[in-house]
Amino acid sequence: MAGQRDAVASALASQGLYPQNFTVLKRSLDARRSPAVCEMVIGLEVDSVPVEHGDWKNVSKGRPVIVVGAGSAGLFCALRLIELGLRPIVLERGKPVRERRRDLVRLIREGKVDPDSNYCFGEGGAGTYSDGKLYTRSKKRGSWKKVLGWFVEHGADPEILVDTHPHIGTNKLPAIIEAMRARILACGGEVHFGVRVSGILRDEKGRATGVQAGEETYTARSVILAMGHGARDVFRWMSEEGFPLERKAFALGVRIEHPQSWVDARQYRLERNQAASEEGLPPAAYSLVARSGEAGVFSFCMCPGGVIAPCATEDGEVVTNGWSPSRRNNPWANSGIVTTVELEDLDARGFRGPLGAMEFQRTVERACHAAAGGGQKAPAQRLTDFMKGTPSTSLPGCSYLGGLTPVNLKEILPPFIHERLVEGIRAFDRKMPGYIHRDAIVVAPESRTSSPVRMPRDKETFELIGVPGVHPCGEGAGYAGGIVSAAVDGMRVAEAVAAQVMASDS
Repeated sequence: MAGQRDAVASALASQGLYPQNFTVLKRSLDARRSPAVCEMVIGLEVDSVPVEHGDWKNVSKGRPVIVVGAGSAGLFCALRLIELGLRPIVLERGKPVRERRRDLVRLIREGKVDPDSNYCFGEGGAGTYSDGKLYTRSKKRGSWKKVLGWFVEHGADPEILVDTHPHIGTNKLPAIIEAMRARILACGGEVHFGVRVSGILRDEKGRATGVQAGEETYTARSVILAMGHGARDVFRWMSEEGFPLERKAFALGVRIEHPQSWVDARQYRLERNQAASEEGLPPAAYSLVARSGEAGVFSFCMCPGGVIAPCATEDGEVVTNGWSPSRRNNPWANSGIVTTVELEDLDARGFRGPLGAMEFQRTVERACHAAAGGGQKAPAQRLTDFMKGTPSTSLPGCSYLGGLTPVNLKEILPPFIHERLVEGIRAFDRKMPGYIHRDAIVVAPESRTSSPVRMPRDKETFELIGVPGVHPCGEGAGYAGGIVSAAVDGMRVAEAVAAQVMASDS
């Protein structure tokens, strides 16, 4: 950053400008040029980047609102409720964020999955230990700037307010999540761990009165469902109890990992003896899209300098995801490479009903688990062999620590998925020559890209259709696709609940 400030000061001086102070308000890297160019928007005589702080109230005597889930949607929903004068009661099935680490270590070393504490479940949700990228296309749905501001207010680097593609990093998120929990408690809210919600309580008119969690009950006239997209047990009991659920299209595929040095060289057009770090460039990323017939094939959650992680939520399945530390300094770059599974695809294979997409997803995860040999070993293949449909006899180095088994993924993945991926990757290789790299590895499956279920809700009140007092939100409900979009949706639902409370009190 110091070098960038010196360069900016020099550029301003060349224009006859000598401000006493200036601040970088926006920064992006244009890698289409050679050499790559860092583009910045500068505020002259500005001390710092504006931060949107919260208006934190004492809500210890406020109207209670139950928030099921302490992921991005649930935490930001709870914080927004506090701003609006309501008292959030956050119920999280998993453990506090730092206690989750022991379960993640056991998952990797022993291959054992705690169904309530893993990469998806626990304080902070899936985003805490799966990268912390703060990208979103949902900038028209709510105050994404407030989301970034609250992250900074609770300990994130203010640089996230500046970068076009902000990123916190898995190593830094736990402390931020703990600060958010402390904020909720200090304002009079509640946060309960180890509470798995198993039902919704309703009165004789069908309106929510609280939730059931084993032998315990929690009461409130408003219940916000903010669990993540891996909460299959919730989807099941909701379906069994007749709550309205809809099957939803989602994307499924694999994780592909390349040497980061190759991605750097290709994206920055570096010479053989050049390294991105020596040129003052960050680890490079890529974003690729192609068509396979009528279906799309695209990169998803690309992690420069990252790690492929085991993200199953129960034994007997394998799920992969990717994350990066804040410095993005690992020697590999991985990305989900996925294709959309449409309702027509599910119909053609007999996966109907509101949970049909979820069951298809689960079938693929269990097939991969069986092929890899158990535990959290994942089936893997050299990318060159994947393209030819031949089994791999050896595998290159890989960041995945759960263990790999060389296989022929053509025999494991659903044929239509494999065919679309192969066609899409061929197109990627034309767009990014050399993508089908001899040291690239394919690890399967990347299956939790988004929720396979949607909870239909009213456009004004955000209530679950036909169930007053229940408000679905975030990724699990089918209305978000990442940390920021989930946070924004949680805040919008909080505002809808507050509007209802005000109307009922008037």
